[in-house]
Parts: sequence; C-alpha cells; structure tokens
Amino acid sequence: MNLLPEKLRSMTPYAPSAGSYAVRLDANESPFDLPMLAKEAFLHELLITPLNRYPDASAAALCAAFGARYGIDPRFIMAGNGSDELISLLLSSFLAKGDTLLLASPDFSMYRFYAELSEVHLASCQREAEFGGAELEAALAQSGAKAVIFSNPCNPTGAGIPRASLLLLIQKREDVLFLVDEAYMDFWDQTLLGDAPALSNLIVLRTLSKAWGAAGLRLGFAVSNPALISALNTARSPYNVSTPAQIMGRILLEQGENHGVFLMGQARRLERRLKQLLPGARVFPTHTNFVYLEAENAVQIYEYLKRQGIIIRLFGQGALRITASFDEELGALYAALEKMTEEQK
Repeated sequence: MNLLPEKLRSMTPYAPSAGSYAVRLDANESPFDLPMLAKEAFLHELLITPLNRYPDASAAALCAAFGARYGIDPRFIMAGNGSDELISLLLSSFLAKGDTLLLASPDFSMYRFYAELSEVHLASCQREAEFGGAELEAALAQSGAKAVIFSNPCNPTGAGIPRASLLLLIQKREDVLFLVDEAYMDFWDQTLLGDAPALSNLIVLRTLSKAWGAAGLRLGFAVSNPALISALNTARSPYNVSTPAQIMGRILLEQGENHGVFLMGQARRLERRLKQLLPGARVFPTHTNFVYLEAENAVQIYEYLKRQGIIIRLFGQGALRITASFDEELGALYAALEKMTEEQK
C-alpha cells in the first residue's frame, strides 16, 4: 500500500542553490546585514523576555511597527512566518478543492506549489514583457478564476503592473479575489498597500526579506480589509510568529533602514552593464533588486560563473536572474563575464 499521496509524488521540491560561493547573487537577498545597534537592542530585550511563554498570538507590537513605517492602521495587518506561510494559508483557506486559481507565467514558483497542495484547479496566462492590467483582465475572463495570485513587481522578470491599471481592474472585478505579492515593491513606487483596507477583494503581501535585509527572520505581512484579515486570523495557526522574530522585526522596523532606493539604483546599473557585456542577450528592464535576462548560452554563463565562485539563478536552459549587490561583488561579476568573453574569442 502506497501511503504517499499522488499530489506529492508528482511534485518537485524547491531547491535553493547549495554550496559555498564567494559571491552570492542568486536569491535576491540584501547584501546589507541588520544594523549592529538593532542586533544589540534585540539581544538586550531577548535576555529579559521569558521564552517559556508562547509568543504574542497577534504579534501586535510587530504589526504596529510595520503599520507605523508604511502608514497602515494595524487593524488591517496580519504577520506571518514569512510570505510563504501567508501564501500557503491563503490558497488553502480561501479556495476550495476544484476552485480555479489564475497564475501568471513566469512567476514565483511557490504559488503553483502551494496551489497544487491545496488541490485547486489551475489556469495560467503567459506573462510577456508588456503584460499589464488589460492582459490580466482578459485572462481572468477566459479562465473564470475565483482568485488570482501574482508578484508585482514580477519575480523573476522584474516587470511591473502600474498601480492605476491594477486598481481599475480590482474595482471592476469584485467577484475575483486578488492576491498581490509585493515582495519587491520596496524597490518601486506603485504599491497597493494603502488601497487594500478599503477594497473588498484585495490582499497585499509584503516581506522584510528583501530591502530590509531580514531574510533570516522569515517575516511577512498581509494587508487587507477587516473582514478578510479576520478570516485569515481565524485560519492561521496560533502563535505563528516566534517571539525572537517578533522582537527583532519590531526593532528593525523602528530603528533600521530600508535599502530599497540604493539597491534599485544598483539593479539599474547592473541592467545597463549586462547589456554591454552580453550584447546577444535579452536583458529585461527591472523594477526590483535583480535583473532577468534570456540568452542562448545561459547554461554556459551560469556554469562559468560557478567555477569563478559566483552563483546566480538559472531558469530552465535559457534564462538567468542576477541579484544586485555592492560594487565589489558586482565588479567581480563583470570581471568574470569579461574574462569569459575573452576566452571565447
């Protein structure tokens, strides 16, 4: 008797890059570690915090700090153990088996993973470079989807749908639940955060993993209207965010720095430099802290950089994603690409 469900037998686990590399440009992490003063404040508070007690179930202080930083009333915020927990929770709680969920392609691979675990019906639309509100509206009409989830700006392409275009569609299609993952919106200025509390069919996700440099904390946030936030709180596990994560996240939001502007500038410079170094590649414009490109020799580029101690992200056989970083690490990348070109002559 095979006790392994069919839905698990047919799935491939997410596989982050393994190994040690001098330059890591594969995971869209921030090159900035958390500030030492914030870490010291965290250690001091941790020493006087009783860890034999469960965490604050509502993560009230953490949500208040997030709300203060982004101008959102904490009543409209729920914290999660990373955006991944929130994505999984949303797809398993707000959709029933057989409901149709619309996905865009390419997009963050975990949307499909969690949707398949929830056994919902999947519809997909191709996310071209010019993909926007009109294309999304057409895909919704064709699919008959009850909900749609997508990243904005897009991971992995870096493209984005402007706020005004999305807002019009969300207001028009009140029968569809819009799950908009703004993990990279700290690098762009088209957020729907301020709109979410007043809309009946929108949940916006945010994270501290990118511009805030706190990927190790695993902290995500959902912002929506009171009814949807209440339902999400009902569905989540109790004490879902640990006490140490709540403390450090609150301190970071109160004392730390959002590096979105700096990293966006680095990504734009990376985009221009890659166009010079890889003239045969299609380098996508970016609204994020990374650059996506398509190249016939993508696998060759990926393997060559690995041998030089530089890891980037390979998608299939023909696309690459490279995270923006400090000048020193990007300089090592440029030098390696120049060396590769010289060796090929």
